[in-house]
Amino acid sequence: MTHSARDLLRTTTAALAPDPQANPLVPRIAAGTAPRATLTALALEQTWVIPADRRAFEHLADRSAVADPEAVAFFTTLAQGEALAGEHLAAFALACRAQEASYEPLPGCQAYPAYVAWLALNAAPADVVLALTANFSAWGGYCATIATALREHYGFSDEACAFFDFFAEPSPDLDRLATAAVEAALDAGRLDEERARTYGRLLQTYEAMFWDALSATP
Repeated sequence: MTHSARDLLRTTTAALAPDPQANPLVPRIAAGTAPRATLTALALEQTWVIPADRRAFEHLADRSAVADPEAVAFFTTLAQGEALAGEHLAAFALACRAQEASYEPLPGCQAYPAYVAWLALNAAPADVVLALTANFSAWGGYCATIATALREHYGFSDEACAFFDFFAEPSPDLDRLATAAVEAALDAGRLDEERARTYGRLLQTYEAMFWDALSATP
């Protein structure tokens, strides 16, 4: 069954992969043509996203203890990762000279964490494992591109880029935990593949809204 779980994770990720040309902002950052004000907005939006996602993952870990115990380690690891990412984010925000107190977050950027919170409250944890794993692949690729561009075009230090480096790095442990959670749910007959794909599709759509909204900042 492990092979089936891996196949399902791989095929779902492939099915939900966004069009590489659809992101309006990351190619501009890669080329060094995005204004620094947009990078500042990216840092400030993430100061809202990261703690929200961490709390959502903590709640999913708590719910999993009863509904999907094999998923506890997956969500706990995600929550711990968000906490570490938040520490790295502080250095990026400082490099951008971001002023958090006076910033008004963009609705298009905050739709993603709002939906993650909805999933934490309403969705079956195993279904969320599948949906999130499919979504993370695109996010990791964007972060890898941004990390390179920040160094090459904007002169950011390694410390300032560590937030994007963190998400760009593959995580074999997280993949293993996702596979174990999906495998257990398949064995127990409690994985709703169609529902999980719907969740994944919405996550990808809200992530696209994030980049669209940032791209429109002056």
